[in-house]
Amino acid sequence: MHPDPLYRTKTNALCESLIDEIGFGMVFAQTPDGPRVAHTPLLSTGDGAVQFHLSRGNALTRHLDGATALVVVNGPDAYVSPRWYDNRDTVPTWDYITVELEGRVRRMADEGLEAFLQAAIAKHEGRLEGAPWRAEESSEKVWSGLFRGITGFEMEVQAWRPTFKLSQNKPPAERARIAAGLEQAGHAALAHLIRNLSE
Repeated sequence: MHPDPLYRTKTNALCESLIDEIGFGMVFAQTPDGPRVAHTPLLSTGDGAVQFHLSRGNALTRHLDGATALVVVNGPDAYVSPRWYDNRDTVPTWDYITVELEGRVRRMADEGLEAFLQAAIAKHEGRLEGAPWRAEESSEKVWSGLFRGITGFEMEVQAWRPTFKLSQNKPPAERARIAAGLEQAGHAALAHLIRNLSE
């Protein structure tokens, strides 16, 4: 998390919307073999928890139940060039959005894992054009094989640490040039956020 309070938000709804939009993150925890990270799809429950699943063979899986972990969700990010500033006698920086979530993790029962998978499938299939794929299209053998291969978890979020670094330290005219420069460089999502979230 960036230490400058200018880049923080106290709005959990904004953090929840980032988790919902991105839908993917990293889970970090300490294990007897040292710190480990796993990349996983994420779902917010909407009441202060996030759910995810890991392969049973993942280095974190057998250590997470009851542990404190950190989940990180990264939004858009990009290099910011001094060419977009009024004063070029400065240094480059990086604008980005990220949310760190810390909390206690519990293993979900099979019913919870089933509900998580169905909700994740419905959410992501609903974002695609055309007729959605449904879990019922998997054979019993394939679906039960999935359950033998993964473990579901839910983390109760005890601390939200968001960073929305969107050139808030620059005057409006410079922010407009930064947004235009980022858009031209192919970072339209970040440019949109600078225009709409940094004031």
